[in-house]
Amino acid sequence: MKTKLLLLAIMATNMMTATAQDFDNLPNPIEEKVVDNTPDSIAKALSARPKPGSTRNGTNPVLYLIGNSTMRNGTMGNGSNGQWGWGYYFNKYFNAHKISVENQALGGMSTRTFYTDLWPAVRQALKPGDWVIVSIGHNDGGEFFDRRRARAVIPGVDPDTIHVGFNQRTQRQDTVYSYGNYLCKYIQEIRQAGANPILMSLTPRDAYDQRTGLIVRKPQTEWAAYVAATEGVPFVDLNEISGAKLDSYSHWKEKYHFMGDHIHTSKFGAEMNALSAAEGLWQSNNPQLKPLQQMMQHVEPDSWQVNREAGKPVLFFTGDSTVKNSDKDDDGMWGWASQAQTVFDETKITLCNAGRAGRSTRSFVREGLWEKVYNSLQPGDFVTIQFGHNDICPITDRKARGVIPGTKDTLHVFKMYDDSYEVVYSFGWYLKKMIDDVREKGATPILLSLTPRNEWPGGKIERRDDTYGKWYREVVEETGVEFIDIHNISADFLDRKFAKKNISDDKEKAKEQIKAIKEKAGRYFKQDHTHASKLGAQMNAQSFARGLKEKGSELAKYLKK
Repeated sequence: MKTKLLLLAIMATNMMTATAQDFDNLPNPIEEKVVDNTPDSIAKALSARPKPGSTRNGTNPVLYLIGNSTMRNGTMGNGSNGQWGWGYYFNKYFNAHKISVENQALGGMSTRTFYTDLWPAVRQALKPGDWVIVSIGHNDGGEFFDRRRARAVIPGVDPDTIHVGFNQRTQRQDTVYSYGNYLCKYIQEIRQAGANPILMSLTPRDAYDQRTGLIVRKPQTEWAAYVAATEGVPFVDLNEISGAKLDSYSHWKEKYHFMGDHIHTSKFGAEMNALSAAEGLWQSNNPQLKPLQQMMQHVEPDSWQVNREAGKPVLFFTGDSTVKNSDKDDDGMWGWASQAQTVFDETKITLCNAGRAGRSTRSFVREGLWEKVYNSLQPGDFVTIQFGHNDICPITDRKARGVIPGTKDTLHVFKMYDDSYEVVYSFGWYLKKMIDDVREKGATPILLSLTPRNEWPGGKIERRDDTYGKWYREVVEETGVEFIDIHNISADFLDRKFAKKNISDDKEKAKEQIKAIKEKAGRYFKQDHTHASKLGAQMNAQSFARGLKEKGSELAKYLKK
């Protein structure tokens, strides 16, 4: 009895949480009402889930995922509430020509209610050689026989513990078993079908242990590990793998892996948990998992193949086409980082241009381009972060690169052109994410303002100090990041060469004067008012070097003498 009371006390401790990042107060662009995926909305939710076994490709096996909203979130499972379950991203780690991944999870389910309500259909679909991952338990507390959910189980693994009573939800007598006993039922029935069971611990919550300052580890981990050991079943400690990652993050970063509350994950959190689950399987030495491992792919993180030399840091450049362009034709468009070798001593530092044309802070992150840089970083490296030309664009169009203007930690769910949903953050938030990520790796982030455009209002080159310039400085003030104002350094240079103080009051004459200025300055640009010629790229590289020297930057010691 004392043991059971202690387990209940541990569960209560795990309910303590910290503040999560919430939605802002922008007008809600979502058109569909989200219905909580509990048994109350099960009919609608079931229509959005695949029929068990329906994804099977010929005689290939199926990998079934059994869980709750942390595995499959929202009534339709499409992220319309800004929350995602990790099962949505899990299939990327498996070869679809060898195995299909079928997410049968449902929000609001416990080990008990999934077993009684949903498991029979999955069990019937099982075939020899299939795989089943059981990772469920977030909803196993509460009342045993309440009218709405009746989903609680007895804490622990005691196979002889039961509770009998009248279930108000089902309107019949019911027997409740222990958490471990339900896991054993799944295992037994999976094996009876000739399939392969795998137990996984739960995803971590946004809750810190006050004593250690680390993410709370769930007691269900020990229970699942015990059942796996006694039943001879592979076990993956998802709670620990993801918990350790959250522990390594700043508190600010840890928070944005959750959305709206302290349990459900954002896209960032769901992707992290999916990778953790895949890593746990991939790195396991359990021989039972070898056949499944042979069907896995893309588990190793994508990174830049950089030729690292002892004692030489790497300088990564990130940004859009003004950083990396075609960079081939002498008379074509050039990104300035392609000319970084004109100012940096490559015997002292290795240069890696990770920019990509057409990208904004948002699309650079969403497409995995930033993650590739993040995975490549080592202590002592440097990263330049320069975005802006493509950021204040339409948010929901095909390019999907627009951000919310400003620097507050603003976020909102938008319905995209293809009816998918995406959480979009502010320009400053994306910059702060990149800065935080670089520091986490022991590298140095350097924020750069965007390059100037060949626009000359009033006879002087355009300055965007009241928008982007203001936002950059707000990020600098908040984060203390090193900042090089290429925008104004290059603009000062161009003004000295081409600016005209006395522009005619006559509109037509003023037009001609400004046109003449643009034509003269045009040798620093190519094809339009934004992209640089090779000469312009070299000018911006020199502006960066000048800014580093003026700031006394640590990176300046790697410049050519």
